[in-house]
Amino acid sequence: MPEPKTKKKKTDYIALASPFMQVRNMNVAGARALLDLKFKEIYELRGRAPEALFEEYKKLKLKADPELLKYFTLAIEHAENDE
Repeated sequence: MPEPKTKKKKTDYIALASPFMQVRNMNVAGARALLDLKFKEIYELRGRAPEALFEEYKKLKLKADPELLKYFTLAIEHAENDE
């Protein structure tokens, strides 16, 4: 009997190629979330609050992973210290 084919997980090449992947310890889901929030560059995050970004993201995605808050914090700290 043939084994059922497992679906291959799609790779998010846009998120992988985004500037957010330059942030140390950033994962693809965090980069995708920032792109979904319409951010294009790291510097756009300066002065933003990670909690506020997460609240905005929860409006877009009802089942937002709370782990994303950590990645928002990493990205904002990187933006503010990268001058």
